[in-house]
Amino acid sequence: MKLLLDFLPILLFFGTFKYAGSHSQQAADFATEHFGFLVSGGVVGPTEAPVLLATVVVILATLAQVAWIVARGRKVDMMLWVSLALVVVLGGATIWFHSETFIKWKPSVLYWVMGMSLWLSQLLFRKNLLRLLLGEQLQLPDAVWQRLNGAWVGFFGVMGLLNLWVAYSFSTDAWVNFKLFGGIGLMLLFTLAQGLYLSRYLPDESTPKDKNPRPGAQ
Repeated sequence: MKLLLDFLPILLFFGTFKYAGSHSQQAADFATEHFGFLVSGGVVGPTEAPVLLATVVVILATLAQVAWIVARGRKVDMMLWVSLALVVVLGGATIWFHSETFIKWKPSVLYWVMGMSLWLSQLLFRKNLLRLLLGEQLQLPDAVWQRLNGAWVGFFGVMGLLNLWVAYSFSTDAWVNFKLFGGIGLMLLFTLAQGLYLSRYLPDESTPKDKNPRPGAQ
């Protein structure tokens, strides 16, 4: 359930963009009528409508995500607050200035914020955030926690650069496809690789324990 909630804004952005893109004139008329007051000039063109409507949807979805967590009395993760702030600020700029450039920067900035959080926490405060989050579930040597932290810092840095390369080298439609399939796919592959690496440090639960010690072996 939590995984679906985390990915829901991305899925809604993707679905809205694709649907509006296949009905561009209707999407432009709808956006102008209902959201024209949010747009400089008050008019949304057919080429702008898909990304503008998708941006409106992702802002509302992220706000609803935070409200739902708060309503259930649960703590909102700091990264979700950061994501909300970025999507409101950069998404708002995309809507007002009729430019998808701002919303395209949002994933990169979020990746870099996450990477910097892991790096600076270790560098300045000697705190490994991954260990704080997962230490109760995983018992790993200190050196492994350090390598794990460094790997995620590097991954987030590369993902931020990769997002901008796709955004500026390909069409907006290609970037939207990458945002869903490429971003999530690479994240899953990296997580799987991390799991395979960590498996060598986990206890082998398949090894039978000697529940009947030999006499005298106390």
